[in-house]
Amino acid sequence: MSSPTKKLKKVEDSAGDGNDTRDYDVEIQKTLEEIDGCQNQIDGLNEKASDEILEVEKKYNKLRKPYFQKRNDIIKRIPNFWLTAFVNNKKIAEILEEDEEDALRYLNKLEVEEFEDIKSGYRINFYFDENPYFENEVLTKEFHLGSSGEWGLGDPASQSTPIRWKDGADLTKRAKGKAQLKERKRPLGHRSFFDWFTDHGDPSSDDIAELIKDDMWPNPLQYYLAPDMDVENGIEGEGEEVDGDSEEEEEDEEDVAGEEGDDVGEGEEADDSIVVVEDDGDMEDEDEGGNDEDDLLGDDEGDQEADGEEPE
Repeated sequence: MSSPTKKLKKVEDSAGDGNDTRDYDVEIQKTLEEIDGCQNQIDGLNEKASDEILEVEKKYNKLRKPYFQKRNDIIKRIPNFWLTAFVNNKKIAEILEEDEEDALRYLNKLEVEEFEDIKSGYRINFYFDENPYFENEVLTKEFHLGSSGEWGLGDPASQSTPIRWKDGADLTKRAKGKAQLKERKRPLGHRSFFDWFTDHGDPSSDDIAELIKDDMWPNPLQYYLAPDMDVENGIEGEGEEVDGDSEEEEEDEEDVAGEEGDDVGEGEEADDSIVVVEDDGDMEDEDEGGNDEDDLLGDDEGDQEADGEEPE
């Protein structure tokens, strides 16, 4: 029985490096080409969707802008609003030095601006009142994502405003000095907040910038109210219940310890013959007391019978 003739064709792997080739028969090759055709159509629709989504984002960025400005104007009425929001954010709080917290008390406005085409980058603006640390009124850090608009493709880069520190007030130098005196674990890789601001080593993995842009800026109120929200959600109450349970457990342990102590005490008394005699005496006294009660009851019954005979 003869086998059907198959035409083999070599197809390079998807990486296109030519290091791996596989042979397919005619039917499978044809099927793969059909799948590839469908995939090309899907990719085209995805690109079209991305372009349309960007246009929608541009439209709503313009619509949101006056509300962001209005919100910033209102925030200025609350002292230390942005500092409180930063401190209540665990990841940002991890890189805040005490001196930096004092400097951020002068932060009166935060603003995130996406570039016109959105995908090419954004900037974060920090507005400060006059302060004893630096002369800048605005500190800006920009992130350029490259022509592709995606991290890891193109040439992503960042740049920031040079900080004009006042004499003896350079907080980056203070942070470096403290870092030499003690080892500090920084999960996000930065020694301090202003160290992050001046660092341009790897903008593609800047967790602090992404946190400010995608989480803090859209809704800073959630961080300003973080402790109050924890109380409303019952976190504090749960803690109190846990404390209450621990107290009950401690009381139970004390009771058990007391019972064990009583057992030991009873064992010690059992060795004392005099105490045993006294206990027996107490038992006899109780019995005698019981007989006395019976006698009294008997007397009462006798009196009642006597009282009953008088009318006769």
